[in-house]
Amino acid sequence: MKIVVATHNEGKLVEIRAILAERLGDRADEIELVSAGSLGLSDPVETGVTFEANALLKARFVALRTGLPAIADDSGLIVDVMGNAPGILSARWSGEHGNDEANNRLLLAQIEDIQDDDRTARFRCAAALVAPVADEEDTADFDAASGDDIDDGDGLEDAQETVVLGEMAGTIVRAPHGTNGFGYDPIFMPDDQPAEAVASGELLTSAQMTPEQKNAISHRGKALRALVPAIEALL
Repeated sequence: MKIVVATHNEGKLVEIRAILAERLGDRADEIELVSAGSLGLSDPVETGVTFEANALLKARFVALRTGLPAIADDSGLIVDVMGNAPGILSARWSGEHGNDEANNRLLLAQIEDIQDDDRTARFRCAAALVAPVADEEDTADFDAASGDDIDDGDGLEDAQETVVLGEMAGTIVRAPHGTNGFGYDPIFMPDDQPAEAVASGELLTSAQMTPEQKNAISHRGKALRALVPAIEALL
């Protein structure tokens, strides 16, 4: 069975394959993952106001254009004292999409006077699976060049849709530490820490963790693992 992952990041496919192998064993070999980027699909306009809405929007966009089951995720940082901001605006909090350094600098300045005990935060990820009914008459023609915003599911009335959430709780530290990861990883210290970090008393930000350490506790990993039963049901 082929499943399209709504991403242009081939590394995300590696992560999903590992989770499928972990959860499904040999049955994971029945699933072929391909990225939307490898099919020439554009990114949809993300008009949702929640992580769940945007993940579902992206999965519908891909499923409608390919007629294949699609997986998508959407994630961001939630800071309690900021009223759950930056939330869905995490990637463009400073006004420039994807400028991690500017986003981190602005967020740290905004909570500079907040005491350490009140700098609680969490990364949240929504993962969605949309599986259209295999009916050639109902499947939209594949149009890789289309950039239309698909958020209402038109053409997918009978599709199976599943949306799940994963979270990683932690604290915002006062200065960036570490060079791994991306986004807010250098200023986010997860509550769940590697045993060796706890033993040494040197707690780590997400950016100081190895990819393996981070993936074991990450919000995205938790959400994708929660999605596996719905994927398995398609086999």
